[in-house]
Amino acid sequence: MKNISRHTGKIRLIERLKNSRYGNPQFILGVIDDPIRGLGWTFKTPKDSMLGYEIQNYIDKDVEVTVTIGSHYNSCTLNSIEKH
Repeated sequence: MKNISRHTGKIRLIERLKNSRYGNPQFILGVIDDPIRGLGWTFKTPKDSMLGYEIQNYIDKDVEVTVTIGSHYNSCTLNSIEKH
């Protein structure tokens, strides 16, 4: 994974993707850094990763989290998540 950046905000669901071949969930999500203007970053969860399960605890909840996002095959992909 290249170009890793760190963002803090609330997680919002954009789209639920089809499960992977092995049945693991995948999402396209956004982290809202600037809630006043509604600005943030979009990313997807990696295939066959436990992050697809862990992120479900924070989707559309009033919880601040810090995520690291990197580019993986020219796509913004979630690298890690931690709760504040």
